[in-house]
Amino acid sequence: ADIPVIPDLEEVQEEDLAMQVAAPPSVQVNRVLTYHDLDKDLMKYSAFQTLDGEVDLKLLTKVLAPEHELREDDVSWDWDHLFTEVSSELVTEWDLGQSERED
Repeated sequence: ADIPVIPDLEEVQEEDLAMQVAAPPSVQVNRVLTYHDLDKDLMKYSAFQTLDGEVDLKLLTKVLAPEHELREDDVSWDWDHLFTEVSSELVTEWDLGQSERED
């Protein structure tokens, strides 16, 4: 009566829930604000002009650098070139320090 039975492949596939993948949730994507929009909001709303209602941030907001001044082109680094450049600068500084000590 207690003889083990080897299940059929079809039965195993039906019972195996671990191999099933749940559908991904659907999420509504909101528009991401640009730097230009953030700059407009910064000057428009007085909430950004003070911190905790006590610290006046108007001077700071006047001297913040605009986006076009902060943007930099991507430059790829070559490890050998970078290492050689830094090593050369360090040796030059070390040589200058040695010559000043000798004088």
